[in-house]
Amino acid sequence: METIIVALISLIGTLSGTVGGIVISSKLTNYRLEQVEQKVEKLEALVVKSYKLEEQTTLQNEQIANITKRLDRLEAAQ
Repeated sequence: METIIVALISLIGTLSGTVGGIVISSKLTNYRLEQVEQKVEKLEALVVKSYKLEEQTTLQNEQIANITKRLDRLEAAQ
């Protein structure tokens, strides 16, 4: 009888330890996943900003090229 009680207590201890470990591991995994998701969101925002800056730079370069052509024509006409 004592052997059965000891075995049951051991089983309960093992099960509670295993379940506790799984719960803690799951919470840690979820936390890390949330952190990665936040970093990805920041990176995506940075990519969008970078794309917009690239568009603006291209447009400004075109405007500079046009102004330079106009200046060249004015200088050549004088």
